[in-house]
Amino acid sequence: MRKVLLITAALATIPASVMAADLQEVVDARRGFYAILGANMGVLALMARGETEYDGAVAQTHADNLKLLTAYSMGHLYAPGTSNADMPGKTRALPKIWEDFAGVQEKGMAYVQAVENLTEVAGLDRAELGGAVQRLGGACKDCHDNYRARDF
Repeated sequence: MRKVLLITAALATIPASVMAADLQEVVDARRGFYAILGANMGVLALMARGETEYDGAVAQTHADNLKLLTAYSMGHLYAPGTSNADMPGKTRALPKIWEDFAGVQEKGMAYVQAVENLTEVAGLDRAELGGAVQRLGGACKDCHDNYRARDF
């Protein structure tokens, strides 16, 4: 009987460990997605601030990359159980995300609108790029301030 209980207990932990591995993959994918956004935004911010030479073609490419990423359906990157309360030290996503999907969607739409504006002006000149990058940065900050912990 004891052997049966041990085997049953061992088998019962397999789905939980598999689920934990899957959730870590979700967090890793989410962080990767945002790293790609940040890499593109970083190039644009450097140009907008005059820290690198403005190149309209390069700016347009990075703006277009950001627009392309707005078409990505990222709902699966926010699986329940992937907040910083669920996975301390693994993510900065606050539990508030899962409590306020309407707010998250609203901020996401503001981001999309800012990206659309950016793609319209990125290749024109540094001043236009600067204004659009500032609006986009504001949209990012608004979401971060509400739904992302400052650190792990």
